Amino acid sequence: MATALKQEAGNPLGVSDQEWEARQQLAACYRVFDMLGWSEMIYNHITVKLPGDDGAFLINPFGLHFSEVKASNLVKIDIDGNKLDGSPYPVNRAGFVQHALFHRHLPDAHCIMHTHTTAGMAVSSVEGGLRPTNFYACSFAGQIAYHDFEGVTVRDEEGERLLANLGDKRVMLLRNHGILVMGRTLPEAFIKHWSLQRACEIQVATASMGTPLTVVDEVVAVHQRDLHMAQVPGGPGAADFAAMVRLVDRTDKSWRE
Repeated sequence: MATALKQEAGNPLGVSDQEWEARQQLAACYRVFDMLGWSEMIYNHITVKLPGDDGAFLINPFGLHFSEVKASNLVKIDIDGNKLDGSPYPVNRAGFVQHALFHRHLPDAHCIMHTHTTAGMAVSSVEGGLRPTNFYACSFAGQIAYHDFEGVTVRDEEGERLLANLGDKRVMLLRNHGILVMGRTLPEAFIKHWSLQRACEIQVATASMGTPLTVVDEVVAVHQRDLHMAQVPGGPGAADFAAMVRLVDRTDKSWRE
């Protein structure tokens, strides 16, 4: 991602180089999500921790569409929801409560993504959730946590149950609600979300055609064992995310501002 950001010369906020790069990477991700059709009006969230700024993270300005997010209008907040950058935009409590919880308690949750994609919500709303019936779904077998729907996530007391249900996993289907993924880096979280979204899309399509073929556990284990051999060097999702940023740049580079 660093290579994709080198073209940007400005830093209108006067923040540290580390923060400006994090802002650009996150802004690019919002535009990539929009390009891929994962926007949900002005709702849903992608957040990243700010390296070297304990407890601080970036979140989208509430009221803007994903296609309007820029590096400079992302909101910097602390773990308690206080704005740290004088932003004129509010923060959606439904996003803050959930994301702040995981950023606070999970040191490896550098980036958190939550969406209401049609396929993600559909699969989270059926008995059994995601099944090992396609290539991408097999990658997640045994790695997905589930959390029962309790209404819009604005109550702090739901946090204890979210953490308990997540356990040591970093991918969750919120039942009747949607997708939640976390990553040690933004590109890692991105490739998790992309792969899970594809798995859900294919499961929905397969269900419309007849009885799916379930992959046996032994083959799932081999698939998961060998996946690393089909990945590009540079860290999980790095090349994938960089490719998506290049596509966004072909039509609109305003996210860099």
